[in-house]
Amino acid sequence: MDLKGLLLDYAGVLDDPGDDPSGPPPLVEVARCVRGAGIGTALVSNAGGLCDPDLADLFDAVVLSGAVGVSKPNAEIYLLAARRLGLEPGQCVFVDDLPRNVAGAVGAGMVGVRHRDVASTVTELAALFDLEITL
Repeated sequence: MDLKGLLLDYAGVLDDPGDDPSGPPPLVEVARCVRGAGIGTALVSNAGGLCDPDLADLFDAVVLSGAVGVSKPNAEIYLLAARRLGLEPGQCVFVDDLPRNVAGAVGAGMVGVRHRDVASTVTELAALFDLEITL
């Protein structure tokens, strides 16, 4: 499996403070690390707009349901994000805290990761992308 794209949800994933609510959210740092390793990154959210406009600079693509007219768990939102990264769905990993959204991405042909906590998500992403991710 040649994984080249990471798609992340915002609420419940990117905004998860982990064990240190005073610092930057850990998965924002993971997105930076993964992107720095040459892996395409996308923010995929059912939000109508970005809560933090600075987040857009962390991603190669931002797909917001309010802007594209389709929402998770509809397969089209995942396929659109993959296309915007120039990738096939099977080259992408999608991370969300809601099982139905992960199932939607898997149904679209992606690898799905259910975010339960920062440590397990980081461990899984490090294994999938064969990267050393330190926070």
